[in-house]
Amino acid sequence: MSKGILVHAFNNEDINYVKQASMVAERVKKYLDLPTSVITDCNIEDDGTFEHIINLDTPQNYTQKMYNNGNVGKHLTFKNNARALSYDLTPYEYTLMLDTDIIICDNSYKYCFEQNNPLLMYKDAYHLGQNLDYRQFNKISDSSIDFYWATCVYFAKCKQNKIFFDLIKHIEENWKHYRMVYQIVQQTFRNDFAFSIAVHILNGHAKGDIVGKMPSKLYYTIDKDILHKINNDELTFIIDNNPIKTKQMTVHAMNKYSLEELL
Repeated sequence: MSKGILVHAFNNEDINYVKQASMVAERVKKYLDLPTSVITDCNIEDDGTFEHIINLDTPQNYTQKMYNNGNVGKHLTFKNNARALSYDLTPYEYTLMLDTDIIICDNSYKYCFEQNNPLLMYKDAYHLGQNLDYRQFNKISDSSIDFYWATCVYFAKCKQNKIFFDLIKHIEENWKHYRMVYQIVQQTFRNDFAFSIAVHILNGHAKGDIVGKMPSKLYYTIDKDILHKINNDELTFIIDNNPIKTKQMTVHAMNKYSLEELL
């Protein structure tokens, strides 16, 4: 019974996602005692950091505006469509797929591999500043369906999940159609939206239980928040000019610039 972590690492003009993926692998080994495999279009030296290096040469490019330590916004290349291929490419029977900007500080994700639900995702998430308008993460549009995070997804190899990921591919290939049906203003393909639509469809176009709950809560900071310090399981952020410290709390830190400066 193989189980492990899967990350995607496609570098762009400013961000070294491979370096971030290596950070994830190191912390996975420390806190979860599991192997990590990476899907990438980069030439990575096989130094033992990753159990498997899976090369993918044809990710589609999009652009996304990212903020450099909360100051200047900049449009960067964002190769985000390979996520739909995760079921086909994972070397594991049981996989936890993580973004490279998730900083693991505890062992709560071990629970994913100890329960029986074949698909787990986060529906709710909590900003560390506690003053952010959460409505953008409640629905994928103002009058549409529930928002699910593609940031952290646990899935087992089974017929249901094969259908789920094939459906995500279909949604991506016909993104213009689904964007109009689900009244999404943003034109750029986004994995969170595609995964949310797939959940809605497989639940019979209604609320349902096809997706189980991830362990613990998903805490996050946005790209305008600054990650100031990483000290083992203690993290320090600067949010609205105020220092916020966490301990033994895994955080999705979206400011990839400040993350990379600390690696």
